[in-house]
This record gives sequence, C-alpha cells and structure tokens, in this order.
Amino acid sequence: MVASLVGDPARANMLTALMNGRALTASELAQEAGITPQTASSHLAKLEAGGLVEPEKQGRHRYYRLTDDDVAGVLEGLAGLAARTGHMRVRTGPKDPALRRARICYDHLAGDLGVQMLDSLRERHLVRQKKQDIELTTEGERFLAKHLQISPEMLTHPRRPVCKACLDWSERRHHLAGTLGAAMMQRFAELKWAARDPTPGSRVVNFTRTGEKQFAALFGNGKD
Repeated sequence: MVASLVGDPARANMLTALMNGRALTASELAQEAGITPQTASSHLAKLEAGGLVEPEKQGRHRYYRLTDDDVAGVLEGLAGLAARTGHMRVRTGPKDPALRRARICYDHLAGDLGVQMLDSLRERHLVRQKKQDIELTTEGERFLAKHLQISPEMLTHPRRPVCKACLDWSERRHHLAGTLGAAMMQRFAELKWAARDPTPGSRVVNFTRTGEKQFAALFGNGKD
C-alpha cells in the first residue's frame, strides 16, 4: 500500500514538496505536481487514507503536511536509493549546491552540514550510535544545555524518539533526526544562525555569517 502510494509520480512530487516541513494547500501541491486541483484532491485523499499526510483546516483553507518524521525518513531514504542507482530526477541549477550543503528534512537539518553535525556529536561521545540506533549521552545533555539551552525535558515526545538516524540522500550517510534533531534546528533559527530559504518549495537552509562561525565552533568545519 505504502509503496503504491509513494510510487505514483504526481504523489511523489507532492510528498517531496512537503519535505520542507511547511503545510501546503491542495492548489499549491497541484502546482508542485503539475496536475489539476481536482486530480490533486483525489491524490491527497489517497495519501490521507494511507496515513502519509494529514490535513489541517484554517479558515476556508485546508492545509496538508506529512504525518510525521517517519514518512520524511522513508522519503529521504528512497531519494538516496534513487540517487545511488541512477534513477533520480535532479533539478539542476544554482540552488543545487546549496541544497546539498544544508537543507530541511521535515524539521531537522540535512545535507553536508547535517551529516557533519552528527559526525561531530558521535566523535566527541555526545551521542552513541550503533547502526541506526542513536542515544544521547550524559556528556551530550550537558553540551546541549550549555551551548544551545536545550534540556532533556524539551526532547520528550510520546511518539518520537529523542535521537534517530535518517539516511541523507545527497551524502549517503546519516544525519540526526528525532526530537533532538528538530530542537537543534529550531534553536539555530531562534539564534538567527540559520533560516529556511523563503522561495516557495525550497528546502534550502541558509546560514548567516555568524551562524557559520558558531556552527563551526560547535561541530567543526568539516575539513579534518
């Protein structure tokens, strides 16, 4: 069922558009998929019934978003498989290097900087990773509280793990998902270190000059 839902090109484009974490209307998703609003509504009904998207009504508008980060993780993993096997359609252009460097993956940081961040946390024993299982250490809790004002209480969620490995499609290695990945991305935005590209449909995350320096101070410059 899930494979069938994701496998349709129009639905795949709609799901990919929702990977930036923003809720979109049926009309906006129709534009992303290159289909009519009526066809988009039919596709969205199937995606909702399949548990991949959920609607939210606000005024006269009905917005759609991915159900949770598990869906985003599956889509990111499929993108990596498609890229590795030569079956991925890539929209080339000036944003492509920026997309590979830093992008949003549902609500956490992905791309080169996302992978670099997890590598740094692991190498400094702030997290422990065994295959896809990641655990925040006591040293990691102290680090987060000191440098990002993130407490363990902020990471508690009934349906999401604190740490989770998400396969990065461009780097083909893991970046950090879960409530910790989301909290760190939120803090980067609150501290004005980084912001999502305002271009409609973009998943690019742009770091400020200050943000670049602060990120490098905490997680290295990726050149070692």
